[in-house]
Amino acid sequence: MLNTSDLHVPFTRPPGGGWLALLGGGEFSFGETLDADSAWVEKTPAGAIGFLPAASGSTDYPQHFAAYLRESFERELENLPIYRGRDGRREKNAQRVGEVAGVYIGGGVPDHLIEAIGSTPVATALEQRLSSGGTVVAIAAAAQCMGVIARSVFGGNAITALGWLEGGVVEPNFDPEHDRRLRQMMRQPGVRWGVGHSAGVVLVGVLSVLVGVRVRVTVTLEVALGEGVSVGVEENVGVSVALLVVVGVLLPV
Repeated sequence: MLNTSDLHVPFTRPPGGGWLALLGGGEFSFGETLDADSAWVEKTPAGAIGFLPAASGSTDYPQHFAAYLRESFERELENLPIYRGRDGRREKNAQRVGEVAGVYIGGGVPDHLIEAIGSTPVATALEQRLSSGGTVVAIAAAAQCMGVIARSVFGGNAITALGWLEGGVVEPNFDPEHDRRLRQMMRQPGVRWGVGHSAGVVLVGVLSVLVGVRVRVTVTLEVALGEGVSVGVEENVGVSVALLVVVGVLLPV
């Protein structure tokens, strides 16, 4: 059994009994995320699932995703009309977040999502939804926004993200052969670890647990990382060879 103290990587997230699911990317319309979506749908309580479209700004995205959820999982979707900062500040929208069983944060542009919900009542409501047993799902750019920083679409500069993953960053649509972007993010101040997260892979976590749908590694917290996931850690932490083999690529700062 591996112990997380060997890793020196704090896989932490907002407290509570809900599930946080981070998807690396993929097109749901082509079935690329079907297995990953099955993992978080199973963990989501009965009731409508809210869709937060701020990252893309699209009105078609929630309509197509609603049809997909209904056909694939017999679950209903409710669009949460949050597109810009004033929407994130509306208490009515925060209430809507609290009324659904879970919230799916669609992909798009990190800047747009952070501008819309960063430090707003909606962001607080999402954390409360998680702490009270609901599910919060974030895909691609939205998953990256769960870290302490995200990469801006404007010039690729690092911008302050939502900070749900203490000291951590997420690189979605990750290709292990091209890890430069993840390495660059991990050089930013305050970043201690990073996850390279491939399309079609999901990390689902409860409390401080991460569970990948394809490969499981048991540690003190039961940390599991799916195939196609790479983890970056601080240099010279003595990561065991066993974990290196299972996880894949370990990226030093």
